[in-house]
Amino acid sequence: MQCVKVLGGVLGAAALLGLGIILGHFAIPKGTDLPAPSASASQDLDLEILEAVMGQLDADRIRENLRELSKEPHLATSPRDEVLVQLLLRRWQDPESGLDSAGTSEYEVLLSFPSQKQPNRVDVVGPAGGILFSSQRSEENLTGEQGDPNVVPPYAAYAPPGTPQAVNAAKYGVSGVLVYTDPADINDGKSLPNETFPHSWGLPPSGVERGSYFEYFGDPLTPYLPANPSSFRLDSDNASGFPPIPTQPIGFKDAEVLLCNLQGASAPAAWQGALGCDYKLGPGFRSDGIFPAGSQVNVSVYNRLELRNSSNVLGIIRGAVEPDRYVLYGNHRDSWVHGAVDPSSGTAVLLELSRVLGTLLKKGTWRPRRSIVFASWGAEEFGLIGSTEFTEESFSKLQERAVAYINVDISVFANATLRAQGTPPVQSVIFSAAKQIRAPGPSSLSIYDNWIRYSNRSSPVYGLVPSLGTLGAGSDYAPFIHFLGISSMDIAYTYDRGKTSARIYPTYHTAFDTFDYVDKFVDPGFSSHQAVARTVGSVLLRLSDSLFLPLNVSDYSETLRSLLQAAQQDLGGLLEQHNISLGPLVTAVEKFEEAATVLGQHISALQKGTPDPLQVRMLNDQLMLLERTFLNSRAFPEERYYSHVLWAPRTGSVATFPGLSNACSKAMNTGPRSAAWAEVQRQLSILVVALEGAAATLRPVADLW
Repeated sequence: MQCVKVLGGVLGAAALLGLGIILGHFAIPKGTDLPAPSASASQDLDLEILEAVMGQLDADRIRENLRELSKEPHLATSPRDEVLVQLLLRRWQDPESGLDSAGTSEYEVLLSFPSQKQPNRVDVVGPAGGILFSSQRSEENLTGEQGDPNVVPPYAAYAPPGTPQAVNAAKYGVSGVLVYTDPADINDGKSLPNETFPHSWGLPPSGVERGSYFEYFGDPLTPYLPANPSSFRLDSDNASGFPPIPTQPIGFKDAEVLLCNLQGASAPAAWQGALGCDYKLGPGFRSDGIFPAGSQVNVSVYNRLELRNSSNVLGIIRGAVEPDRYVLYGNHRDSWVHGAVDPSSGTAVLLELSRVLGTLLKKGTWRPRRSIVFASWGAEEFGLIGSTEFTEESFSKLQERAVAYINVDISVFANATLRAQGTPPVQSVIFSAAKQIRAPGPSSLSIYDNWIRYSNRSSPVYGLVPSLGTLGAGSDYAPFIHFLGISSMDIAYTYDRGKTSARIYPTYHTAFDTFDYVDKFVDPGFSSHQAVARTVGSVLLRLSDSLFLPLNVSDYSETLRSLLQAAQQDLGGLLEQHNISLGPLVTAVEKFEEAATVLGQHISALQKGTPDPLQVRMLNDQLMLLERTFLNSRAFPEERYYSHVLWAPRTGSVATFPGLSNACSKAMNTGPRSAAWAEVQRQLSILVVALEGAAATLRPVADLW
């Protein structure tokens, strides 16, 4: 996601209990871990339990969770972050509402922080060397929270230190970058103090969006290895993915001073914003502006890299029938500042749902069919570090046993409608949950019916349905889907796109993302938080308790057909010119469609009778493992962790299979025998093999061919 505008005219072992131990312990029932006497191989989703959970999820408790979680800044590895680690452990070890087991896993990871002794700064210096203007080093203290001594000053994590000096990138070459959030992108153009927080949900002029500028995800020094003490580490000087030049974020109030005094040609229309002036490209400041001729911008960045210990917190409810099958539900814990929306709104929901399920567990009322793993990831804001290290450490176990991953990061962006992203097989379980829960507000609509009003698409199979978004790399689902091939989803409540053009909630990653901001403007009454808790709770119970996994693999057929049609329409002619046929890909898609249909019919037939437990287990494994068949670790050698041939990043303009689209885009202006066209053929072969493997996975287990 593009988070900021660039001022191009300015500057050229000691863990309590590792999850591997936890999962390994519960994967092989023994002693007290034997299934409960009442457990039955035919255990299925109990609708009375589901209804009880829905009724017990309390908006007021979620609100109080959020108040506690966002009371102080909790940057990754800070003392307050450790306080929250202990809070989660206490909740999950509570004798009346806790889980079967809870513990931490700790990793030594490379993080980036601003210097406490030398603050980062942006100055305009006159011809004689005097400072004419300095950007604000902290956000204005409007409500008291911004003055907390633990508020980290605005900075760009992993940007290198340096002191570049210039006034225009086009003339001098880029030696540094300033970034800011334009009110046109975040505030619907509103920029006056009385139009922004604390008077509305808009970002105040001094607000600065912090963020990580590391290109990849995971610990920078241990790619593909868990950041344990014994792991090999790259030298930080040789590690890739860091920004090459100093970078510093500023507020739009300071950006206005710089941008509105530049001279030169007007910037393209797409670069213009809402600061009340015509954005220019420079070079230099205009003669009738506030800075004299010869003035220049100096940027001083003093960021430092530091190895820190970061913890994940894991809690488990052991499955009664299939303890070696895991449904994972997680969110990160760390924030840039107070983080009421990001990420504490998600953690507040996670804690309430785990409380309700833990209470039923401790009363002996319920135990899921499959194991549930709750996770609070550390250091997500620096690049999905906690979740990535976990997937690296538990790679084989998770690939063999994980059913699905549910992510709830920001649970409520705004209070208009549900927003869900995920891989096609999870669409049906999300829809089923959303249809059974009433939407917040005065209407009697279900969450599903309300959702379809705001975001919908026409399905050739189902007609008009809500739009399910795809998964990129914006949160902790990324390593689960792209690296491990585990069916994943991300669920939240969001805004009415018809009423705002904001790319995200306005105070994102700033010191104004506070409890009062949520309480007054984002979700007064916390009914949307409750709606997310109910939706996620329903999805979680359906995945953990249903006899047959509610993963509809036939929904992949629609996606594959759409991607194929785009390739035929927009690339078919070009490929024919180079004697490359899409025929094998067409056949592979047809094979998948046929296998998915036959499997669906088989499931329907079994559901009408009393199936043998082994039959159910084999069939569920086919559903669980389908997503893994789309992985190819050598498909995208230029990428890190991206192995899924359907959901890898697409840089080509054609909305088809990413590897094919990207390869064709690069080959388009090359000769017929070039390496670029050979890559097109390679990507096509990778796709065909993956789809044929997926179809084979869906066929009866005894059929080897």
